[in-house]
Amino acid sequence: MIAWLTSRTSVEVPCTVEIEQTPESLHAHVILDADFDIEPGDEVQVHDSPVSVPYGERLVVRRTATVIRAGRLERLWTKLAGHLELTELYEVSFSERRRL
Repeated sequence: MIAWLTSRTSVEVPCTVEIEQTPESLHAHVILDADFDIEPGDEVQVHDSPVSVPYGERLVVRRTATVIRAGRLERLWTKLAGHLELTELYEVSFSERRRL
């Protein structure tokens, strides 16, 4: 295949990880300090990040993340697969069950 269609590149970027487990909120967020957007098919791996905090606490730490950028073919495939998965939801019926 043509290299520009399938090639993947990886980039190291600093990031902020926020984890909170309180009565008001249970969440984990990663904010990348990158000058590009994450697009379909891209992968992000945060290095040495905590995975939980004790109940009632909030933690914000600075870490490094590796972003693996998808090639054009993989990005196209991911968009297509996502669209097809979404259209499956349209086929669900919420009508009342009736016997014939």
